[in-house]
Amino acid sequence: MNPTDFSAVIFTSKNSIEHFFRVCEEARTKMSADTKYFCLSEAVALYLQKFIVYRKRKVFFGKRTILDLKDQLTKHKKKEKFLLPCSNLGSKKVVEFLTKNEFNFNEVIMYRTVASDLSDLSEITYDMLVFFSPLGIESLYENFPTFTQNETRIAVYGKLTSQAVVDKKLNINVQAPVPEAPSMTMAIDLYLQQSNKK
Repeated sequence: MNPTDFSAVIFTSKNSIEHFFRVCEEARTKMSADTKYFCLSEAVALYLQKFIVYRKRKVFFGKRTILDLKDQLTKHKKKEKFLLPCSNLGSKKVVEFLTKNEFNFNEVIMYRTVASDLSDLSEITYDMLVFFSPLGIESLYENFPTFTQNETRIAVYGKLTSQAVVDKKLNINVQAPVPEAPSMTMAIDLYLQQSNKK
């Protein structure tokens, strides 16, 4: 796979940007100045400034999901060949969207997401554990196979993460995003406010 075979790149995270340009550098490949970049959020798009000359006409971003980019992507659908750099966990919702809408794209694994070794924390207890992906739950049980929740509160972000927690028969205390708390910080603040009233 040569990155220059693609006229557009879809980035789902800052990690995907880092590893995409690392691969380009290692392969001594320079992306065309005309390459278009589609990013799931503004934060991801702004991170691109570390690697390219940032021009609004070639960088597009949504609020958080691939559906936010639907109009911009559809506008460029016929002209562009899209590359989706991702980790070994993939980008399921993005792939589903691109496949369903018949985009010309390739999903390429450029980096691996692995569980950290947390065994040095075995004697420490926490009031709350916060998970942003199913991998976090896997990592918890990989490091602590006999983990029991007891009084520890669990906060989760997103449906897939929630499902991973439910699958392990754990109780969810804080859920995000929800209408009244679109971010994890807001959800935890709300939980603390309600807990302090009791």
